[in-house]
Amino acid sequence: MFKCTEATWMQRDMLTFVELPVDMGLLSTSGQLRMPFSEAVKYCILGISILLLLAALGILIWQICRCFSQTYTSYPSQEDTVNRDLLYSDEKPSTAENYSVPPSTTVHGSLRFSIYYDQLQARLVVTVLQVEGLEDSSQAFGLQPFVKIRLMCAGLEGTELEGLKEQEGQATAPVLWTVLQEWRTRVVKGSCNPLYGDQFSCILPEKRDTLRHITLRMEVRDFDKFSRHTVLGEVRVPLGQLNISYPLELQEDLQIPQKDLVGEVLLSLKYLPTSQRLEIGLLKVRTAITEIFSATALYARISIQYNQSKMRYQKTSAVPRSPVTVFNEVLMFTLPDFPLEQTKILVWVYETLATGRSSKCLLGQLSVKKDRHSEDEHWTLMVRSVRQPVAKWHGLLI
Repeated sequence: MFKCTEATWMQRDMLTFVELPVDMGLLSTSGQLRMPFSEAVKYCILGISILLLLAALGILIWQICRCFSQTYTSYPSQEDTVNRDLLYSDEKPSTAENYSVPPSTTVHGSLRFSIYYDQLQARLVVTVLQVEGLEDSSQAFGLQPFVKIRLMCAGLEGTELEGLKEQEGQATAPVLWTVLQEWRTRVVKGSCNPLYGDQFSCILPEKRDTLRHITLRMEVRDFDKFSRHTVLGEVRVPLGQLNISYPLELQEDLQIPQKDLVGEVLLSLKYLPTSQRLEIGLLKVRTAITEIFSATALYARISIQYNQSKMRYQKTSAVPRSPVTVFNEVLMFTLPDFPLEQTKILVWVYETLATGRSSKCLLGQLSVKKDRHSEDEHWTLMVRSVRQPVAKWHGLLI
């Protein structure tokens, strides 16, 4: 009885296994599982895949074209990648009043402004109204213009400058300028004709011929978030040639930017070829004689560009300012690449408070360079006097 029952149960299990439904259509001839999609769904998936591929290729081509266009437009100013506010002229100072090399681009546009001098309060009021006719050739609506204003006071003619008095054939002595005030307007984004209406004022020294020595220098700049502002043009207005006892509105065309002499720097260079070190000594800084407050100090920032590479800048200590500020400080730079085919020494001199460096103002800047075709006289003297420091005066420009 037990054996019969067992055989019966085995037959029932076999019948159950045979009766299980198997969809043989899901299996292909090779034994692989097939997707139960119709032909229309398959073509839709293929079409969507092709569209996504074309979109990705289009984005890639657009990015490549954009990269090449940006590289082309910024190529002429690659030497000034450290700071857009570098010197227009890298040559040693001459006896001219302004020191500059015209930029390669043409200056376009004009600046409309007003000036007023209140004789009772000895207050000068400058109002920047509008900049007109700027050209944005790089990209549409890419300009972010603002106006930087400097109130420049000319020093006494015949001021002795160590680096320039040795030159022969000078018709007139160079003019040494002093920056009395600095202002800047707000930034207007995406406009070639920005409206401002920003007003600035200051009290001038109470002297009879003060206005005769003052020049208003206004630079139109294109803002850059990395402080590499591009100077689009400038306007210079000698206040002594105008009657500004009442508000006077003017509109002047933008001119090629120029640099002014604001002082001298006694710089020492020493090159050690064995250890490939360059020692830069900041010895003295000579500026115009003005009312110097005890809380004012000077410090310098020195940087080197060599063989298309850039070294980290170094700072000197802050020294209380005087007509001749003495530093006598040497900074050491190690140059791993040799020989030095292209080298550029950049020196910025800042004015700050002696109590701290929370606020600073650029006093002036200079550069000493050497490339494959030419080199500055100071660099030539340094190479001839290996392992010996060579000092030379350089004009401080702004």
